[in-house]
Amino acid sequence: MKNPKISRRSFLSAAAATAAFTVIPFEFSIAKGNQTRKPNSKVAGVQLGCTTYSYRMMPHKVDDVIPYLLLAGINSIELRSVAEEDLGIPQNPARPRGTLTDKEKADFAKASDEARETQRKWRLSLPMERYAEMRRKFNNAGIDVHIAKFAPSAWSDEEIDYAYNAAKVLGSIGITDELTDEACQRLGKFAEKHNSLAMFHTHGQVADPGFSFDRALSYSPANMLNLDAGHYYGATGLHPNEVIIKYHDRMRSIHIKDKTGPNNPTPNTNKEFGKGETPIADILLLLKKEKWPISVDIELEFPIPEGSDGAKEVVKCIEYMRNILE
Repeated sequence: MKNPKISRRSFLSAAAATAAFTVIPFEFSIAKGNQTRKPNSKVAGVQLGCTTYSYRMMPHKVDDVIPYLLLAGINSIELRSVAEEDLGIPQNPARPRGTLTDKEKADFAKASDEARETQRKWRLSLPMERYAEMRRKFNNAGIDVHIAKFAPSAWSDEEIDYAYNAAKVLGSIGITDELTDEACQRLGKFAEKHNSLAMFHTHGQVADPGFSFDRALSYSPANMLNLDAGHYYGATGLHPNEVIIKYHDRMRSIHIKDKTGPNNPTPNTNKEFGKGETPIADILLLLKKEKWPISVDIELEFPIPEGSDGAKEVVKCIEYMRNILE
């Protein structure tokens, strides 16, 4: 008798490859302006999607990203830095290479401060209609901006208000930022003010001595977890479902990736879906069973195979998860 785990993995890989080809005609119809159907990545009640960070190695302004999402049939996203980049935010200065002299350090710090102030003024003068136009582009293609990532915890109060106003115009349920104690203390209060949510993305700090999800959530009822299940498993070796079950009512999104665990010969390493150790199927089937309103977004960080690209790999990841849920 064949090993059922290996058999299933082979099946999923083959199904993903087949799906990658079967959706290509849809890609061409979109490019020609002949879209005949809307994307739908909600499977068995579980909303699958991706963060636009997954396309960072490709041109990834809004008009670039929409065809990538349609290729994968994705209808829900976490919109990352592409939003402000698309609207023309002034860029930070490039950091000089090599060991810097004291003068070079001082010059770079001054240029960074000036750029930071220029960005502040840009944000506070930007008409919200620009974000309304952006939302129309996504919505007309059948895509919802479920969450916006502005990472505003270190910004001025006025800029955080700007970020929440923009998130609301985009149709987002709230903002996600990186989880630090300072961010959790600060951002939740703004989320309350805007009747929104502050969702915090986790990395390897989940394995640090004394780390506490409870502390992060205690600062505001608007604070939520944006649990990265891959980072959690890769750093701790623990099953992410333990956290999901305990905190499901304080969670609206999960980042999904396949990683090896800390005891693997190549520990905490990003892998193509189906080639790592993250219990992706367990996570998806738990959400399917419980029907909790928690979206699952691909954060693609594994090395892109030769001859492929981020858009093609997201297609494979989506189809891998579809086949688990269907």
